[in-house]
Amino acid sequence: MEKSSTIRAGIGGWNFEPWEGTFYPDDLPKKRQLEYASRQMPTIEINGTYYGNQKPAVFAKWASEVPDGFVFSLKGNRFVTNRRVLSEAGESLEKFLDSGITELGDHLGPILWQFAPSKKFDPEDFEGFLKLLPEERDGVRLRHVLEVRNPTFVVPEFAALSRKYGAAICYAHHFTYPELADVTADFVYARLQRGEDSIPTAYTLADLNAWAERAKTWASGGMPGDLPLADETVKIEKKPRDVFVYFIHEGKVRAPHAARAFMELV
Repeated sequence: MEKSSTIRAGIGGWNFEPWEGTFYPDDLPKKRQLEYASRQMPTIEINGTYYGNQKPAVFAKWASEVPDGFVFSLKGNRFVTNRRVLSEAGESLEKFLDSGITELGDHLGPILWQFAPSKKFDPEDFEGFLKLLPEERDGVRLRHVLEVRNPTFVVPEFAALSRKYGAAICYAHHFTYPELADVTADFVYARLQRGEDSIPTAYTLADLNAWAERAKTWASGGMPGDLPLADETVKIEKKPRDVFVYFIHEGKVRAPHAARAFMELV
C-alpha cells in the first residue's frame, strides 16, 4: 500500500440525456462526453458491465479518452452474482474477467459485485464466492467490492469473511438497503444514494461537508464514529486507504454537481 491515499468522487456512467445542458455544454458532441466528464471528476462507475460484457476494444477506447490518474470502477456482470449458488459462478466470472477489463490498465479501479435484495447471507457459499475472486489479471491488480442488500448480512461473520479475503464492503447510503461501514480492505467504497434533484448539489452543503470529513477519516486510516457497523468490536489497522465515493441518486440530474462540490471540500 502506498504511504499516501487518494479520495475520488464521481458518478454512475456518463451518457445521461438530462445532463446535456445541465452538466455538459450545449454544443458538446455525445462522443466527447467521457472526455469532458473525466476532466471534471477523477472517477466514474460503469453500470453497463453489469448487464453484459464489453469487448476489449471498448475498454481500450475508454482508457484512451481519460487523463492520467482517472479511474473507472466497474460493476461485475450480473450473471456472476444473480444465482442461487454463488460458489458455482466460476465460469461466468472468468468470462467477465477475460472480456478485456485489463485493457483499462492503470485506469481500472475497483470491481463492484452487486447482490439482489433477496440474496441472503450464507457464510459457506459466500466464502466459496470470495475464493473465486483473483487478486490480479494480466498483471493488473484487481480490487473487489461487495454491495449486499439483504439485512441478513448485518452480522460480524460477513465483515470477518470480507476482511479475510481483502474485499471491501460497499457503504450504501440508501433509504432501504442495510448500511455497513465496516472497513475490510485497503480501500473504501461508498455509494451515496439519498441525493435530491431539488438540491443544486444533490446533497446539502452541510451534508457534503459531513461526508467529506468521513472520507478524510477513511483516507487517514480511521473509521467514522457515526456510521453503522456489522461488527463494532474490531479495531482496524490505522493506515492510509484510497477512498471512492459515488453520487448515484434516483433522478441523478444533480449527481455531477455533487461530485464536483465534494471534491472541492476534500
